[in-house]
Amino acid sequence: MQGLFNFVVKPKGSRYNNVKKIGDKELILNAEIFSHQYVNREAIVVSLPKIVKTDIKVGDTVIIHHNVFRRWHDQQGVEKNSRSYFKEDKYFVNTDQIFLYKQKGKWSSQTDYCFVKPLQSDNIYDDKEKPLIGVVKYTNKHLNINEGDLIGFTPNSEYEFVINGERLYRVLSKFITIKYEYQGNEKEYNPSWT
Repeated sequence: MQGLFNFVVKPKGSRYNNVKKIGDKELILNAEIFSHQYVNREAIVVSLPKIVKTDIKVGDTVIIHHNVFRRWHDQQGVEKNSRSYFKEDKYFVNTDQIFLYKQKGKWSSQTDYCFVKPLQSDNIYDDKEKPLIGVVKYTNKHLNINEGDLIGFTPNSEYEFVINGERLYRVLSKFITIKYEYQGNEKEYNPSWT
């Protein structure tokens, strides 16, 4: 099966990431299907689109939009699959729903997004995290910013992801406002829950 404009993917693991292993026991973190924080965002590429040119290959791991695997209830309370559902754990994914792909152990951005690691606040009276500033973890080829650069971004332009146990913000390139001089004494902020 090959889509004309869409990738076909399957979840890496299950559709939801709502179970945490503690010792030899499993703890269910969430039992609601509509909560986007617990929807799995990692997928394996099953087939490529016929028309779209891409660097992604069959078998690559990709980070996708949270609504691809999510289930929901209609107005009558009937549980439904997302509109991306195809059949038997296979889903259609548009190019703009894939944010990162992994080849040979390295994550790369396919679209105009980059991923930013938040910084720990150095002010004890502030929040634990510096607002609207971070270190670029994964960049894209359209952006003239490198991984490891210290940048600032506009309010409400960030969207939280957990990738490889790290909490990162996905930020569209056009919302990056400044590149700071990196001092080297900034501390990345990764709360223990990730």
